[in-house]
Amino acid sequence: MTEPEPGPGLCHFKGMGGPCDLAVFGAPDGLLERLKDEVVRLEQRYSRYRPDSLVSDMNRKAGAVQFVDAECAGLLNYADHCYRLSDGVFDVTAGALRRAWDFRQQRIPDPAEIAAAQAAVGWDRVEWDGEQLRLEPGMELDFGGIVKEFAADRLVALMAEAGCCGMANLAGDIAVTGPQPGDRPWMLGVRDPLGTGQAMASVALNQGGLASSGDYERGFTQEGVRYSHILNPHTGWPVTDAPRAVTVIADHCIMAGSLATIAMLKGKDAESWLVQLEVPFLLCDAGMSVSGTLVTPKHC
Repeated sequence: MTEPEPGPGLCHFKGMGGPCDLAVFGAPDGLLERLKDEVVRLEQRYSRYRPDSLVSDMNRKAGAVQFVDAECAGLLNYADHCYRLSDGVFDVTAGALRRAWDFRQQRIPDPAEIAAAQAAVGWDRVEWDGEQLRLEPGMELDFGGIVKEFAADRLVALMAEAGCCGMANLAGDIAVTGPQPGDRPWMLGVRDPLGTGQAMASVALNQGGLASSGDYERGFTQEGVRYSHILNPHTGWPVTDAPRAVTVIADHCIMAGSLATIAMLKGKDAESWLVQLEVPFLLCDAGMSVSGTLVTPKHC
């Protein structure tokens, strides 16, 4: 009689702005703790919410030339790639718009406030040569659209280096080393943007990463108009006619995450843009209709 395959080692913790789950088959002693520590390290280094983070220090030094280490340089190079891929709507300087928009207060800012915040936005004005960075005074970086997905990829790389098979789920952004033992896929639920607690779809993931972007975390409706936290850096206002949610599968979680975010920023052109890229995706539009190449939609 064949012995059943041992289950994975599990670890659940809070990080990167939400619940995190690790599942690793054959994890040696200490690996799960090492993976958790790596999430803590990356969050401490790149979180704009921490005054002691590297990013906060870089933002305080806006106006001066700064030398950047290899890890941070890789993120900046990727941000530059996303800026060009998206025709400038994916912009790691766009976090400055939160000076005008406070979605917790559900307040529509005055156009003058938006114009003042938008004056500090524009990756094309940042001086970056791959080693040295100079932000214009008043500008700031925000890696919120990249670092969580980068961390998920980093964790599965560490699992693979240890000879393990596993999955990292960081607040809904997921990376896997490959299929589970027995070539079984990881069965993942895609979050319902209506917040019902049920899955909008069930997706089988064998390799790479899955990430979602949506307007369900923040935003408000006023006089029948939905104001999403997905802000267009070209206008300073929420993207019009944006999907409610987009999920993408790609070779790496960071790719999946940036493509999903760019699709949201593309507004009414989101689906045609994803189709042109030929990536697996699921899209829930403003009318709550589901489309895309990922299978088994349940509802929306």
